[in-house]
Amino acid sequence: MHKTVAWPLALIYVALIVFASLFPFEGWRAQGVSPWVFLTAPIPPPYWTWFDVNINVAGYAPLGFLLALACMRSGLPRAAVPLAALSGTLLSLGMEFLQIYLPRRVPSNLDLVLNAAGALLGALSAALLERFGAIARWSRFRERWFVPHSRGALALLALWPWALLFPAALPFGLGQVWQRLEEALIGLLEGTPFLAWLPERAAPLRPLAPAGESLAVALGLLIPCLLGFCVLRDRGRRALFVFATAAVGVAVTALSAGLSWGPVHAWEWLTPPASAGVLLGIALALALVALPRRACAALLLLVLMLHLDLLNDAPTSAYFAQTLQAWEQGRFIRFYGLGQWLDWLWPHATLVYVLVLLSRREARS
Repeated sequence: MHKTVAWPLALIYVALIVFASLFPFEGWRAQGVSPWVFLTAPIPPPYWTWFDVNINVAGYAPLGFLLALACMRSGLPRAAVPLAALSGTLLSLGMEFLQIYLPRRVPSNLDLVLNAAGALLGALSAALLERFGAIARWSRFRERWFVPHSRGALALLALWPWALLFPAALPFGLGQVWQRLEEALIGLLEGTPFLAWLPERAAPLRPLAPAGESLAVALGLLIPCLLGFCVLRDRGRRALFVFATAAVGVAVTALSAGLSWGPVHAWEWLTPPASAGVLLGIALALALVALPRRACAALLLLVLMLHLDLLNDAPTSAYFAQTLQAWEQGRFIRFYGLGQWLDWLWPHATLVYVLVLLSRREARS
C-alpha cells in the first residue's frame, strides 16, 4: 500500500472513531467535575462486559495498523510502532475527555487502556506483516485479481459487511431511509406553513409480499457482486467472488441478528423468502460472470435504483423498530450512529461511484 493511500485511510478511520465516540453529538454540558476524573477511577469499573472489552480493543487495532503502515511507507520504519501506539492512545484520551460533557456517554479509564492496547496490537501486526512480506504479496495479489484504479470499489466492498451489521428490515436491505427522512422532515416543519408543501402519500405503505421479499434480498446480494465484477479481471475469479460475497453476507447478517436478539436467534432471519432470495441472488450473479465490466456497471446502476425503490416503498415492521430502539439506547450506542450512516449511505455512495466510473470510461472512449 503506497504512502499516499495509507495516510488518507488512517485519517478517515480517525474520523470514524471520533464519530462513534461522540455520537449523538447532543446535550453537551459541564457536569461540575474535572474532565480528568475518570483517570483515577478504580479498574475495572463497576459495570463492564466482555463485549465492551473486545470492541474497544478491536476498534483501535485498525487505526494502529494504518498509522504504522503509513509511517513505514513514509520512511520511518523504526518509529512506526511507537508513533502509531502513542497516536492511538492520545486520540482515545481526547475522546474520553470529551465524553465527560455528553450525558449519554460515560468516560472510562478501562476504555482508554483497551484502546491503547488495540492501537499497539494493530501497529505490531503491521510491523510483522511488513517484515514477512505479506503486504507486498497483497499488492501483487491485487494486481493479478483486480484492474488498475480499483481502490474505490475495494473500499466500498470492505465497508459492505460493516454496513450489514446495523439491523435491517430485510437481509441485505441497505438504504431504507426515505420513510425516516420523511418523518424527520415532518417533525422539523411541524407548526410552520412549509409543512403544507410536503406531498401527501396517496396510500399507506404496504409490506412486501414473499416474492417481493425474495427479490429484494436477491438484489441486495447482487449489488456487491456486480460491484466486484466492475474491477475483477476474469470469469473464474468472479465466480469465486460470488460465493465469497454470499458467505460473508450470510455470516455478517447472522452476527447482526445474534447481537440484536441473542445468539439463539441468529438464524431466524433466514426465512423461506430470504433463503430463496439468497439462492436467487447467487444464481443471477453466476449468470452474469461473463458480462463486460462496463455492462456490469450499467446494470449495477439499474439494480441499485430498483432495490432502493423496493425497500423504501415498504414499511418497517414493529419488531424492526424495537430492534432499532435497542441499538439507540442500549450497549450499541457508541456504534449506532456510525452503523446507521453506513447502512443509509453505502448504496448511495455506490451509486455515485458507478456514475463516476461510467462517466470516466465514457470520456476515455
